[in-house]
Amino acid sequence: MLRQMRQRVILAAMLAFFAVILMVGVLVNIVNFGVVTSQADETLSAILKFEEGRPEGSGTMMPPGGPGAALDPNAQDGTENKTPATPPDRPFMELPDMESNYMTRFFVVRFDSAGNPVSTSVDYIASVNEENAITYAEQILQSKKVRGYLREYRYVTDQSGDNTVVVFLNTSKEQRSMRQLLIMTVVISCVSLLIVFVLVEIFAGRAIRPIANNIKQQKQFITDASHELKTPLTSISTSVDVLTMEHGEDEWTDNIKKQTDRMSKLVSELVALSRLDEDMPLPEKEVFNLSDAAWEIADVYQPLAKGNEKNLELDIEENVSLMGDRAAILQMLSVLLDNAVRYSDPKGDIRFCVRKKKNKVSIEVFNTCQYETPLDTDRLFDRFYRPDESRSTKTGGNGVGLSIAKAVAVAHGGKISASCPSGKTMTIRVTI
Repeated sequence: MLRQMRQRVILAAMLAFFAVILMVGVLVNIVNFGVVTSQADETLSAILKFEEGRPEGSGTMMPPGGPGAALDPNAQDGTENKTPATPPDRPFMELPDMESNYMTRFFVVRFDSAGNPVSTSVDYIASVNEENAITYAEQILQSKKVRGYLREYRYVTDQSGDNTVVVFLNTSKEQRSMRQLLIMTVVISCVSLLIVFVLVEIFAGRAIRPIANNIKQQKQFITDASHELKTPLTSISTSVDVLTMEHGEDEWTDNIKKQTDRMSKLVSELVALSRLDEDMPLPEKEVFNLSDAAWEIADVYQPLAKGNEKNLELDIEENVSLMGDRAAILQMLSVLLDNAVRYSDPKGDIRFCVRKKKNKVSIEVFNTCQYETPLDTDRLFDRFYRPDESRSTKTGGNGVGLSIAKAVAVAHGGKISASCPSGKTMTIRVTI
């Protein structure tokens, strides 16, 4: 129990820290992306303003046949005459930061109303030629997007009269910075998670130490009280036997015997629960034949079920083996069958199944019942819990048996569950 509690504390702390650091990392990168994109859009707006103020015809004009076509078909030497690239007519100085103006790299492509390129401006960038500029711009026109990213460029489209202007801004440095921030965030987050995990591992024991001490004291109290109760119970039982021999049985001695037996059983169950709550409740596990153990318990309860006019069906697969404590498993099976026989309806049906499913063992106990409303199966395995009068002391139950069954299943690394969908049938399943 303490080990599971410690693991849950560590898991809860790590999940909380992971959620916080994930949120911080995501927010930092989203904000950084937004800031960088906003700055790029401001620069693009400045470039558009700059392009509007440039003289008409500045940049490289496209010949009627497109880029690379001859401008003068009557050239005497038979070669294609192309418009030479002209130097920038004026420097780009639209940004407030003077140094940023000289570091801004961009190119512009204009299209007419028919979608044909009419001019390009690659004067302010060295890594793109006219052909590449037109290819990029045509991709943007086809996508019909106004703003966005294309490879290392941030672009924007704008209508200038009958022409469409596409401006590209080189943001390779900014994108590289964003990637570096993302990688740095991931690395720092992983390192932080590792450091926090180590710290939580160290301090988790201290955090649950008061609870551990409290649980230890409770266990010790149950063990001590159980041992102290055994002596007077034995004395009472012996005294009743003497009274019976001397004066014969009557309703009073019979009641004392029943209550003494019930108290003795409760003490034994509390001791068993206390032992199963330990960190290593079953130190000596071994492989044993679960099928034989199931038949052994079934042989005990078949006559009991028949005596109560109840039908017990057995479906036990042969040669099912299990690694565990045979005595504890026998106790669990006994609790489950005893529960089904006691609390099934008169002349009800009971089914006991043991199967091997893949690498797991499945134990299922089914019985019919007559509850007015479906049971709260989540509380069914709580200690001393009785859902209604049918689980009163008249049937001999004390609400501890199913708690023991759950403790045995958990001690073997398994799980136990109950279902009572309509109040007319009860099924308890154990998977180990």
